[in-house]
Amino acid sequence: MPQTITFEQSRRVDQVAMEHYAMNGLVLMENAGSAAARRIAQLHPGASVLVLCGKGNNGGDGYVIARHLQLLGCDVHLLATATPDELSGDAAVNARIAARSEMPITFVKSVHDPDIEAAMDAADVIVDCLLGTGVSGPLRSPFREIVSLANAAGAVRIAMDVPTGWPAVQAETSDDAIAFVADRTLTFVAVKAGMNENDADRWTGVVEVIGIGVPKKLLDDLEIPTA
Repeated sequence: MPQTITFEQSRRVDQVAMEHYAMNGLVLMENAGSAAARRIAQLHPGASVLVLCGKGNNGGDGYVIARHLQLLGCDVHLLATATPDELSGDAAVNARIAARSEMPITFVKSVHDPDIEAAMDAADVIVDCLLGTGVSGPLRSPFREIVSLANAAGAVRIAMDVPTGWPAVQAETSDDAIAFVADRTLTFVAVKAGMNENDADRWTGVVEVIGIGVPKKLLDDLEIPTA
């Protein structure tokens, strides 16, 4: 597997892109989400896709992915842990675009809602955009229950950047830690540290790198591997 980068290095790429190269967060999110959607549609053309969206930027990526998958001919449904009004920043912008576009969205009000399991059972592909690299520790409700249902579903599972809950499972910080079990992980910028250690592929599946459109000079200056 290619050389890896830490979560902090990954966040540093975004920071430098915005502060030094004047690339705002919406541009980076659009680049990441559209590139991921193209890859998913290439792998699963015309599929019924359920995109799981959390509250942070990983969830914001999910809204972009859903919008582009719809344009690419997939049947898309969103399952969100928060309403657009509960979000902030770039994630809120993309959630509002999805809502105003009348994309089908199920908002998680209770983990016992039968609509959640029904949405997963109807999907050919489940895309995990719940939690990204900024979250550590074992999963709590509702993420724990949603991840458990996704893992039990018969769909192909694709994680964005890192599988939700994987850092805690990989670090073995808790005996009852669980994580999204992906068939494939589309990780942004570069392979993340730990993805080639301790049988990580049990959770990540096949790992592919998705670019976010930052300049090569930025990556070279930060010594981020590009191949």
